[in-house]
Amino acid sequence: QVESLYPRPGWVELDPEVLWSQFIGVIKEAVQAAGLHMRQIAGIGISTQRGTFITWHKRTGKTFHNFISWQDLRSAELVNSWNKSLLLKVIHVIFTVLHFLTGNDRYLAPSFLTFSTHQTSMKLSWVFKNIHEAEEAAKKNNCCFGTVDTWLLYRLTKGSVYATDYSNASSTGIFEPFMKCWNPTLCNLLSIPMSVFPSVKDTSFNFGSTDSEIFGVPIPIMAVVADQQSAMFGECCFHPGDVKLTMGTGGFWNVNTGEHLFASRGSLYPLIGWKIGEEVVYLTEGSISDIGTSIKWAQDIELFTNVEETAKMAQSVADSQGVCFIPDLQVSGDDPYLCASFVGLKPSTNRNHLVRAILESVAFRNKLLYDIIVKKVHIPLQTIRADGGVSNNSFVMQMTSDLINKKIEKPANADMSSLGAAFLAGLVSGFWTDKEQLKKLRQIEAVFEPQKDSEEYRPAMDAWLQAMKHSLHW
Repeated sequence: QVESLYPRPGWVELDPEVLWSQFIGVIKEAVQAAGLHMRQIAGIGISTQRGTFITWHKRTGKTFHNFISWQDLRSAELVNSWNKSLLLKVIHVIFTVLHFLTGNDRYLAPSFLTFSTHQTSMKLSWVFKNIHEAEEAAKKNNCCFGTVDTWLLYRLTKGSVYATDYSNASSTGIFEPFMKCWNPTLCNLLSIPMSVFPSVKDTSFNFGSTDSEIFGVPIPIMAVVADQQSAMFGECCFHPGDVKLTMGTGGFWNVNTGEHLFASRGSLYPLIGWKIGEEVVYLTEGSISDIGTSIKWAQDIELFTNVEETAKMAQSVADSQGVCFIPDLQVSGDDPYLCASFVGLKPSTNRNHLVRAILESVAFRNKLLYDIIVKKVHIPLQTIRADGGVSNNSFVMQMTSDLINKKIEKPANADMSSLGAAFLAGLVSGFWTDKEQLKKLRQIEAVFEPQKDSEEYRPAMDAWLQAMKHSLHW
């Protein structure tokens, strides 16, 4: 976990050199811990955080700035002015008409396009408006843009490979998933030069080998994949209707939609899950900010000592005693003025009530997003599989199962992103021959089945929704 930097209010960055040294260190430690030598490694699969990016000089490799995190808010003013602009309203009308006349879903997403601070597109536009070196280099076709995976590939190969994969590209918001190319219309609108983008390869693909100086021997890089799509693959959610719920720093619900790309207004957005040869699998995703962040904050202010004890603390009280926790310590992309807060505190409120309120807020948001998915995604939902650090919390898992009235499986290994990358690399290198072999490797640690009627939570959830309304636009 690379420590975030906060150079100005709302800015969130990562130091590229720290990220690089930690990345190399983790690989070396893992190989050593397994009792192996680098020459025994058949291939590397790389799974990385999405939406965090950097730009650098094509010839010298010099970076123009630190990594700008997906949580960064520096583009807030740009986002607000674009979302209120007449031009965006005109775009909505044009694409609404095109969708009506053709029935082609590729015109649906632009018909209700809105920008958010979480999107890479707006922050990249900000870079070319505010960082002169990057702008000048781009004019001479000397500027490279890359999400974390692209930059790691570039460094691992000493600059000989400049590429990304379809899962990472589609997560930037600058890539057209229907046409499978960088979006020239959007780039033109936002004054982003098309020359800055890397080539896009399959998710399972021989990207080349690491420079032999780095690990002592060259090692083939056999897969590059975005973290949520990688977790989906690691959970073996290979069939339409399979659902993956990741609860880490944020929360991500992903639905495998097979060959069909679903564009939906509002809380859900389409992604490319992975591309392997001719197979392209699409996902629909809904996200929740501030899950792990809220829990870590509660630990930092000493509401509890150990994360493992939070489920017992929540279960030790019958309810939160009317206390509601409003999340978004990182500030929402939808409402930068949402106020993180506790509502309903009383003289009798103790730590257990506060911890329960925090955990309940996770389950309530899971319920809201699940209901949107059921309403918008017209595919029968199959197995729901959870992963991420917060999936180890039995209180959150059981309450979510009760609220959505569905069974949820939790794997033995909660870190599915790394497993997905390993699966993808192993497939292309021939270590495994097909996905059926991968399914046999799945290990389920626990299954949470509904134990309470969701209506029993209705008063608490209604109170929480009311508290949320009062915290908006603070």
